[in-house]
Amino acid sequence: MLKSKLHRVTTTHAELHYEGSCAIDEDLLDAANIREYEQIDIWNVNNGERFTTYALRAERGSGVISVNGSAARRAAPGDILIIATFAVYNEIELAKYAPDLIYADSQNRIARRSHAIPTQAAA
Repeated sequence: MLKSKLHRVTTTHAELHYEGSCAIDEDLLDAANIREYEQIDIWNVNNGERFTTYALRAERGSGVISVNGSAARRAAPGDILIIATFAVYNEIELAKYAPDLIYADSQNRIARRSHAIPTQAAA
């Protein structure tokens, strides 16, 4: 199940010669309930790249989203990313399940929070 999502964050850095990971502003990590070193999936809205790495903590309030190591070839500063985590839940946990969905503004500040993705109206 989807555990959490950072929706439309903006890449601030792409550091090729750095040990692989993605550094994320600690405010965003906390809001999305993402732990440092947790596996994350990243989907690049600009170029369609999809890749898996792990989260590192960046300075709180910095707005940093730094894609590092070989993943830096998949995102450039200014690219819009969706960062997601997934978890396995048992039936009891699913009764109270709701993902943590964090929507960012262009400065990677929290614009809004939700626990459900809005449904699309049928055309």
